Amino acid sequence: MTDPHSEHPGSSGYSEQDVQREVTELQEKSATAARLFDIRRIIGGLFVLYGVIVTIAGLTDDDATIDKAEGVNINLWTGLGMLLLGLFFLVWLKLRPTAPPPPDVEAGEEPQG
Repeated sequence: MTDPHSEHPGSSGYSEQDVQREVTELQEKSATAARLFDIRRIIGGLFVLYGVIVTIAGLTDDDATIDKAEGVNINLWTGLGMLLLGLFFLVWLKLRPTAPPPPDVEAGEEPQG
């Protein structure tokens, strides 16, 4: 009786090129997901969004609201600060993107480079 788990070259129906192509495709998808869900993008986007909302609230505040804050338009200054922080995170992401993961080196194979 033959062992169904034994590895015979060519018995799986997949060529080495097919397997390598699939591995490369999965690595590209993984790198794309890592860049998409980079925490700097999420934090920066949320701070920009909330900063716009709070800045608009600060621009539309009346004198009574400003007097409650002892003459400081706190919504305007907080909104502008949030906008700057969010833009900082997004610029940081643009200037220093996430490095792609290094390629896996198979046993016995010399690294290229």
